[in-house]
Amino acid sequence: MATAVATDTNALVQQMVKKVTTIATLPEVTTRIIKTVEDPKSSAMQLHQIISHDPALVTRILKVVNSAFYGLPGQIGSIERAIVLLGLNAVKNIAVAASLGQLFRGVKLCEDFTAKDLWTHCVAVGVTARELARQLKLPIADEAFLAGMIHDIGIMVSLQTSPEQLKQVCERAKTSTTEFCTIEREVMGVDHQQLGMALAETWKFPRPCQLVAGYHHQPTQLADGNRTLVTLVHIADVLCAQEGQGFNLTAIHQPLDQALVQATGLDAASVERVKKSIPALMSAAAMFG
Repeated sequence: MATAVATDTNALVQQMVKKVTTIATLPEVTTRIIKTVEDPKSSAMQLHQIISHDPALVTRILKVVNSAFYGLPGQIGSIERAIVLLGLNAVKNIAVAASLGQLFRGVKLCEDFTAKDLWTHCVAVGVTARELARQLKLPIADEAFLAGMIHDIGIMVSLQTSPEQLKQVCERAKTSTTEFCTIEREVMGVDHQQLGMALAETWKFPRPCQLVAGYHHQPTQLADGNRTLVTLVHIADVLCAQEGQGFNLTAIHQPLDQALVQATGLDAASVERVKKSIPALMSAAAMFG
């Protein structure tokens, strides 16, 4: 019986993701950028060639590179220089952010929240996860930023394919202490983690980002070796929800699991310090809005 339910759920997830990819697709240039950076044989020159064919993207990337977010000395005038200074991963993340931000536009999720609020939350989780990785001196700060930005991408699938049901979920979540994912499964038969993981896979995001999209509310379901990035995004998600950064219904009732926090090497003081820095982090990341 459980297998039959799982099969039905998987079929529903695939059906919804297939439907959404005909409505909202990543621009071809972004798909090529992700593919290039994920290929260990690719070079900075290849990335430069892809980006330079899209003048609007070049402008957006240089705007971010020259902002307080990276705090680089002097003005950076070329993509080539940006890649040299920041690395392929950081430039890839800026390009993905520029593309994703265009998808989160002007539609209501429910009363009080729009798709733009969801994007604000995703950016907040991205910059907070990046800061947590830095606190721990882990070499995954860029990856944490991208993973945080896409962690709730599954909600965009619900919004595009089942807007009325998503509205019901949100309205119930406002007055209930039941976890958001539980309400989603009761109303829609699937939750945003399942949808997000499937969409991240379809869009060829790196495997660690797929796992973040699929398990950011339940990092303990993963093996220890896959858990660090997911846990950082999980912590960032809870902190940003508590701080009211954008659409916060998915994690507003989720307690911060202290055992998970300690397993990453963070202590309560570090977490509190990062939480207090979220407004400043968001101010530096304003150009992603």
